[in-house]
Amino acid sequence: MVIVSKQNPVVKELASLKEKKGRRERGTFLVEGGKMVSECAESGMEIVRIALRATEERDALTQTPLFRSFASAPVLLGEDAFKAVCDEKTPQGIVAEVKIPQTKIVPPKGRCLLLDGLADPANVGAIVRTAAAAGYKEIYLAECADPYAPKSVRASMSGVFYCKLMRGTREEILPALAGVPLLAADMDGEDAFKVRPPEIFCLAIGNEGNGLSDAVRRRADRKVGIPMQAPMESLNAAVSAGITMYLLGYGNRKEE
Repeated sequence: MVIVSKQNPVVKELASLKEKKGRRERGTFLVEGGKMVSECAESGMEIVRIALRATEERDALTQTPLFRSFASAPVLLGEDAFKAVCDEKTPQGIVAEVKIPQTKIVPPKGRCLLLDGLADPANVGAIVRTAAAAGYKEIYLAECADPYAPKSVRASMSGVFYCKLMRGTREEILPALAGVPLLAADMDGEDAFKVRPPEIFCLAIGNEGNGLSDAVRRRADRKVGIPMQAPMESLNAAVSAGITMYLLGYGNRKEE
């Protein structure tokens, strides 16, 4: 059966995941597009249900390994109903409802990130993407934008499936980092190109406009910065985080 009404309960449930309230109430989030949905399944994330745009491509899509291994039949949506569900302006024809992992705030096992009050979900997603690629698989989010918001999930390019995301207040997160060297990204910090970090450390990235909070700044063991030529004084938070992650994670390692 093809669901065509935007007022259908299933459509309303899926559409509610575009908002923070809906994600909180259902404990799930949206993943859009064939590549992202397939990578989500491959990562081991729990897919609750899949919805397809009911077009002539439907039969071909359902023959993929993803659907053969999925227990429930996909929900079929008419064009208007499918657009109501999706956040993308030009949706690709498939969307999945995925369970948000319930992760406790625990000490890190390797190098990690602390995102301190980032407000832009696109920045959060972009940083998660780079973190997954650079080997920072544990990410603490202190009072940040929701990493499971549609913009963040898209910007993460599947990184959100492969990183352990621990969300909470600074009061909840900082004790878990006790004993872990905290390197704070700061414009006035020492040259990140010359810093040789320990094997395990935490890199803190601050809010786009206000930088690091006082609590994180006080806790920092040292500040690291990226040298810039005048008149530029700052970089986008995601760009700055990416450069610093790679410098500290790979670029400045002592030779064996």
